[in-house]
Amino acid sequence: MLQAVSNAFKLPDLRRKIVFTLVILVIYRFAAHVPIPGVNLTALRLVFQQNQLLGLLDMFSGGAMSNFSVMAMGVYPFITAQIVLQLLQPIVPALEQLAREGEAGRQRLNLYTHLLTIPLALLQGIGQMSILAQPMGAAGPVISNFGFSGANWLPTVATLITLGAGTMFAIWLGELIDEQGIGNGLSIIIFGGIVAGIPQRLGQLWVSNPWSILA
Repeated sequence: MLQAVSNAFKLPDLRRKIVFTLVILVIYRFAAHVPIPGVNLTALRLVFQQNQLLGLLDMFSGGAMSNFSVMAMGVYPFITAQIVLQLLQPIVPALEQLAREGEAGRQRLNLYTHLLTIPLALLQGIGQMSILAQPMGAAGPVISNFGFSGANWLPTVATLITLGAGTMFAIWLGELIDEQGIGNGLSIIIFGGIVAGIPQRLGQLWVSNPWSILA
């Protein structure tokens, strides 16, 4: 395996694609640690300690959810939009026709997927914020200014726009990998998020139970 990696770096074009992909992943990881203002970090940590499902989703986001960063939703709204359009193709004749039109049809479907991603990202953002706005015991809510009335509507809209922009930025990074890097961009970004969280989780496991790693 090491020999294969060494041979890959000897080819200039392949080396450039690998380096470009790594640079994009580093940019994504930096963005995943940019927190959204106004978040109660103490309550946020308590939420993820008490909910194993959120911990699993956080692992796939590479820690972006537990930080409630601008990348908290990752590329998942885009993947949802892809699934929705694929399910609609047998039902909507126009979409099915586009799927048969070759490259031009695929580009039009890709445009529809991007457009559908925006409302899906906003809906997912509202869902996440409504959950995090619930009181978490003595720590209080993670987000204290959620709502669309009174003085809360402006911070709420700003947070939703930030989350949606983070999703679109992640999609753009994935498409850059598709065009100039190596492999499927979205898959690599998801995989990079999973791999990035492994050292931290191993460290937590070592602190809590050192012998469980060696077992």
